[in-house]
Amino acid sequence: MTHDHDHDDTVVVERDSGSGMGAILGILGVLILLAAVWYFALGPGATTQPSGGTENPPAETTPAPLESVMP
Repeated sequence: MTHDHDHDDTVVVERDSGSGMGAILGILGVLILLAAVWYFALGPGATTQPSGGTENPPAETTPAPLESVMP
């Protein structure tokens, strides 16, 4: 004798986890970070002074004599 509740129904549920979207966002984040590092370190945003000595050096100063400072 077979009851209606004795049959085996296997249900397989496949779920899309969305890991592809996370990978795309991760790659975009890395590319933006690399672009920012390039801009500030090597590109037009980098501020470096020339080392050739083309700027005017500071003028030499001499200390004032003590007699003029003390009354």
